[in-house]
Amino acid sequence: MSKVLLVLVLLVGAAAAFVATRPDAYHVERSATVEAPPATIFAQIDDLSVWKEWSPWEKKDPAMKRTLSATPSGVGATYAWQGNKEVGKGKMTIVESKPGEKVVEKLEFIEPFQSQSSVTFTMAPETPTTTKVTWAMDGKHNFISKAFSVVKPMDGMIGKDFEEGLANLKKVAEAKKPVPPPPAPPAEVAGDAAAKAPAAATAVASAKAPAAAKHAGSKKK
Repeated sequence: MSKVLLVLVLLVGAAAAFVATRPDAYHVERSATVEAPPATIFAQIDDLSVWKEWSPWEKKDPAMKRTLSATPSGVGATYAWQGNKEVGKGKMTIVESKPGEKVVEKLEFIEPFQSQSSVTFTMAPETPTTTKVTWAMDGKHNFISKAFSVVKPMDGMIGKDFEEGLANLKKVAEAKKPVPPPPAPPAEVAGDAAAKAPAAATAVASAKAPAAAKHAGSKKK
């Protein structure tokens, strides 16, 4: 064996040993505050048919083919896609759905590489008018993805997409939030209105009394 070949074998072996030391699992997470109630935000996430309104991957391939299940929301709903090299091919399935609280999906990538991960959206009220939305993804590395993560970690690959998606979701949810009811009148105004009501009724009754008496008198004649 030549010295050059021996060196290459040693380098490959050292690289493989290093890759093997990389973490077996990954976690990517981003959060955003949205000025909308949890129910409004939940409706945009749980219904896979409206993902096109805010998903960060829709812009990467406008010609992407989408296939939705007959029922696009709730447990069992599916969304399959196939597009260019930037979006690849895959499928997501809702496996848990708690209105206003959480949506969990099984995410399966088929192309350009095969992998499976769990995606979780959680909604937690921060104030009476705002909600904290957290988008997280968890999965396990195979040897190839471990090797790739040495060059670019999963957080670096997906994190910016999550940030863009949450920014889009914020715009959509805030545009669809319910219109708040008009404020209640001050207590003193309400009290004045209540006090005026009996007086108004008395005045009406007094105005009707002479006319009623006159009518009764005309009948007696």
